[in-house]
Amino acid sequence: MFKKILIANRGEIAVRVIKTCKRLGVKTVVVYSDADADSMAVEMADEAVHIGPSAASESYLVMDKIVDAVKQTGAEAVHPGFGFLSENPAFAERLKKENIVFIGPNAHAIEAMGDKISSKKLAAEAGVSTVPGHMGLIESTKEAVKISKDIGYPVMIKASAGGGGKGIRVASNDKEVEEGFPAVKAEAKSSFGDDRVFIEKFILDPRHIEIQVLGDKHGNCIYLFERECSIQRRNQKVIEEAPSPLLDEATRKKMGEQAVALAKAVNYDSAGTVEFVASGVDKSFYFLEMNTRLQVEHPVTEMISGVDLVEQMLRVAYGETLSIKQSDLKINGWAVESRVYAEDPYRKFLPSIGRLKRFHPPVEGPLNGGTVRLDSGVREGDEISMFYDPMIAKLITHGKDRDQALNVQAAALDRFHIEGIQDNIPFVAAVMDEARFRSGDITTAYIKDEFPDGFEGVPATDYQTLILTASAAYVHGLFARRAEQISGRMTEPGEQRRDWVVILGDKHQDVELELGDGEATITIDGTDHTLVTDWWPGTHLFEGHLDGEPFAVKFSDRTEGYVFRHRGVAVRALVCTPLTASLHARLPEKPKPDTSKLIISPMPGLVVSVDVEIGQTVEEGEAVCIVEAMKMQNIIRAEATGVVKAINVGAGDSVAADEIMVEFE
Repeated sequence: MFKKILIANRGEIAVRVIKTCKRLGVKTVVVYSDADADSMAVEMADEAVHIGPSAASESYLVMDKIVDAVKQTGAEAVHPGFGFLSENPAFAERLKKENIVFIGPNAHAIEAMGDKISSKKLAAEAGVSTVPGHMGLIESTKEAVKISKDIGYPVMIKASAGGGGKGIRVASNDKEVEEGFPAVKAEAKSSFGDDRVFIEKFILDPRHIEIQVLGDKHGNCIYLFERECSIQRRNQKVIEEAPSPLLDEATRKKMGEQAVALAKAVNYDSAGTVEFVASGVDKSFYFLEMNTRLQVEHPVTEMISGVDLVEQMLRVAYGETLSIKQSDLKINGWAVESRVYAEDPYRKFLPSIGRLKRFHPPVEGPLNGGTVRLDSGVREGDEISMFYDPMIAKLITHGKDRDQALNVQAAALDRFHIEGIQDNIPFVAAVMDEARFRSGDITTAYIKDEFPDGFEGVPATDYQTLILTASAAYVHGLFARRAEQISGRMTEPGEQRRDWVVILGDKHQDVELELGDGEATITIDGTDHTLVTDWWPGTHLFEGHLDGEPFAVKFSDRTEGYVFRHRGVAVRALVCTPLTASLHARLPEKPKPDTSKLIISPMPGLVVSVDVEIGQTVEEGEAVCIVEAMKMQNIIRAEATGVVKAINVGAGDSVAADEIMVEFE
């Protein structure tokens, strides 16, 4: 086995590789940019080498700097992680010439399968069914429109060298191709240094299913079952699971064998993933692409197979023969992964940057009969930068079956507390309880179908109302008792019983609270409940048992009252006397400001272009400007028809969230 390797990546994947290397006794070197100087990966690695400014194009994507770091530290091999240089055949060739081992597939396999156009041709030659599309390169927007018409709408415009949901647009008409084609080319150039684009038919009601393959340098190749990754937004995966609720044994075997045949056609010799789009109606499937690297969602495969894929990549790169045969593999239970993103689900999932004032993930290990695993590269106090992908953690849970894995995932999300930035935990937690998702009847259009107007939270169920009311009463009661003790007031035992009104949103509930030490009797609208908890002021995760059932809610203090969160529910809570409650009920609501005459930046980012002029009439829905953040280009459109009065920004300017960029008369 290698004595020392270099990890040419950052964030959670760098930390993930380090963990396996520590277990195997392999020393690690990480490279880092200015933005990552104080990162968790730098702290955990045995050595760290600075490679330049924060922008990836000046650090993580510069081959010379990676090679120099290898030579400087005496590392024997390089693990590329995912993204950056992981699927760049020139990088693999460069390392080979420098006598440095690449912990990934051979350059020929990367070139053949990493390019979506050539990989589709190879798949067709190997007898794998492929999606109808245009396999040649497309040079102009006019040509893209003609090709799209010939294929038939809807179509998917994709970057040839893309991955991770970057460089993809779905177009349903000529206008959307005219807008989407140049945007995809720009994203492809920015993210991958390759602006080649192709177009294929978009399969209606598709399911995204991928097969994990593992090959060695001696001709052996196996598949480690499938993952379903249909829960996506902006073509980027949000929730993954293994196995897929769609597949039966026969389809799984057929799909796995096709994936292996394709891998063997290019002498594939590492971990890789063959992606398919499958029909939820008849289980037919079509080859999409092959990712010649470790996937972000690899943990769910590890949880059901018991195989450490990073370890296998190291062993294969070192020249070892696979010690696992296909017949050795069995599916053990079910695993689910939620990607925790630094983004605001209440604002169309736009990126959120800033400092993690609180980062308290659930404890890894047993929970509610299942298991919790966390893959993350951040700690409390770290800064989420605009320069990189918005994913900050992956929460993985395992159970004996799908229901248990989902229940454990939901419970773990309840215990995941982040403050300082916006995060998507409320959204993924809401999905865990949603009936259609629970049934397994999902497609890649799930989020669009179930949340057509975006995510605005979900209404509280009766059970959620109960636990939130009890939590609010206990928290307020304990604060009140402490205040009395601080003031020196002597409280008689009988005064421990209080009469409150708990206001959750527009719902008023009469509550009697009898507070003890670590427990309370709470009477809500005439019904007694027993609450047991070890919560104490200073923590913002409230865990306890209500009538014997465990629960966890998150809350924040406000000038008046609290904000409580559970799953996708976020509600303002006021605990007050009956008189104060009656006065509060008569207060008018504040009107919302009218922003229809303003174009406001929805996130911090960089202005790529401003596509209007002063005096121009702009129609509702027309593109006004493009803002780039976290490697994604976001087209900002007019909310209403109007005439441009003022333009406050220009291409190349940095903007803050909610900054006014364009004003209408």
